[in-house]
Amino acid sequence: MHNKKLYGTATVGTKGQIVIPAKAREELNLKAGDELYVVGMPDGNFIALLTESSIEAYIQHLNLHLEQLHKVGQHGKKIK
Repeated sequence: MHNKKLYGTATVGTKGQIVIPAKAREELNLKAGDELYVVGMPDGNFIALLTESSIEAYIQHLNLHLEQLHKVGQHGKKIK
C-alpha cells in the first residue's frame, strides 16, 4: 500500500476530458483505447482511475478471504 507515486497533474478540458501524464501511461502500460473505471467520492475529494485487471485482482483477493471465512464458520478453524 506504500508504493504510491505522484505522476503530475491533469487538467479537465471543456469536454470533460483529461490527459494522463506520459510517464504514468508508460509505467502503467496504458495505451490509447484502454478503458478505465472512474471511481470517487461524491464530495469530490477523491477520484481514481482503475483498470479492469486491477478490479479483477481485487475481486479475486476478496473471494479468497471470503472462502477462508466461510471455512472458519463451517469448521471453527483459524485462518492461516
